[in-house]
Amino acid sequence: MSDDIKEPYKNRDVWLRGLYMLIFMFLLGLVKFVAFAVILFQFLTVLFTTKTNKQLVRFGRSLSIYQYQIMIFLTYNSEEHPFPMSEWPEPLTLSEK
Repeated sequence: MSDDIKEPYKNRDVWLRGLYMLIFMFLLGLVKFVAFAVILFQFLTVLFTTKTNKQLVRFGRSLSIYQYQIMIFLTYNSEEHPFPMSEWPEPLTLSEK
């Protein structure tokens, strides 16, 4: 066996990715909590004012994209690290009601 080829469990890059995955799993839990707060606050806003909060809609969109980016990283579909190791995602422009 060549000295250049390491056993997978001895590969530093695998362990480093595992550490990043643990960090992003923690962040995903935190983001889900924030998303729940956004949902609740938006519902109460609509309940009492009959209008949506545009800034909250925009933040909710970018928060959803961030959750998606984390899941794509955690499932090995991407090697790109989500925020805070890259930029915060810009919300998509969706057609208004």
